[in-house]
Amino acid sequence: MPSPEFFRVLPVSNALKLLDERWQPQPQTESIATAAALDRILAAHIHSTEEVPAFRKSTVDGYALRAVDTFGASQSLPAFLQVNGELKMGEAPRFSVGAGEALLIHTGGMLPAGADAVVMVEHTQIAGADEIEVLRPVAPGENVIQAGEDVAAGSLVLPRGQRLRPQDIGGLLAVGIARLDVLRRPRLGILSCGDELLPPDAGVTPGKVRDINAYTLSALAERYGAQPIRFGIASDDFADYQRRAEEAFDACDILLLSAGSSVSTRDYTRDVINGLGQPGVLQHGLATKPGKPTIIALCEIKPVIGLPGNPVSALLVAWQLLPSLIARYVGQPLDPPRLVRARLSQRVASVTGREDWLAVRLTEGDDDMPMAQPIFGKSNLIFTLIGADGLLRLPLNTGGYDAGSLVDILLF
Repeated sequence: MPSPEFFRVLPVSNALKLLDERWQPQPQTESIATAAALDRILAAHIHSTEEVPAFRKSTVDGYALRAVDTFGASQSLPAFLQVNGELKMGEAPRFSVGAGEALLIHTGGMLPAGADAVVMVEHTQIAGADEIEVLRPVAPGENVIQAGEDVAAGSLVLPRGQRLRPQDIGGLLAVGIARLDVLRRPRLGILSCGDELLPPDAGVTPGKVRDINAYTLSALAERYGAQPIRFGIASDDFADYQRRAEEAFDACDILLLSAGSSVSTRDYTRDVINGLGQPGVLQHGLATKPGKPTIIALCEIKPVIGLPGNPVSALLVAWQLLPSLIARYVGQPLDPPRLVRARLSQRVASVTGREDWLAVRLTEGDDDMPMAQPIFGKSNLIFTLIGADGLLRLPLNTGGYDAGSLVDILLF
């Protein structure tokens, strides 16, 4: 007989709250190359051991000089300065600047001793072989980045918990941090179950289907920052299913079991999950379609999710669960969904007491508002999602939406 808890379905948010109240993630750290750390989470504060820039540098092409030598300069009464050479890029200056002198400098070049400003080349003109006219004054520090102006030695560069962006990678490398400690990506195990399942590269025989869930779920997990690990296909034999589940459970931080979460006598997932550790199953049944038979569990310190076997059901309910689980594991806020406002092309109905998700295709509308066209299909037809641009959420107890309604579409 099916478990009585299955009939007490909960909204997805409530079921996740049951898990959140009991789950204390214990992420591990690892050392990786900074250049390969995009989107990783810093495990510790990063302080600079040096200042950036390490020397005074010019922000323009022009002439390095003493600002005092330009005071009062104008178009009608320019300041005349002797040019004593050119500062080569990538080299320390071999000359200093004295009174009435200047050196040609390029953007990013190192200022010589004695110089405290740079006049832009546009504000000068050649007066002779080694002489220029300065046509406007410059202030001390003008067109110059001071040593340590970007980062001071010993200052905090990035805080613990920062998700590394492209500019963060550049900043870390600028201060010579070539390796760093980050949180290890959660290892997300995926075990499929069913005598009817074959590997994707196998030839299909009568009664058999290729297992695609393990691969769509892997791709989804990877997109949201987890490290997917596929553990193959368990048979419908309880002992084999339990053994394989235990092996996967020991090797991962979050475990997904695909198939066998509904209520028939052949569905062992609930018992398999309870055999992995306490407290076991927290909720069996979500108020969502597709995905009602989903199991939410915590075994020891690891979340375990029992997903439906139908490809669309498994993917869509995982889409509602995995981002939250992965973000919680690494201590990050959940990214806001990508939404687009659209006009519904036809009426869609919703059953009271559950949240419905419907695939939609977006087309050009007549009033510059995209048109959302529902794509109807059964929960084992993956190509209903392949032809879609996003999902329409029909909240609990709304009864649906009329044609022409403005709705938010969650983009894939």
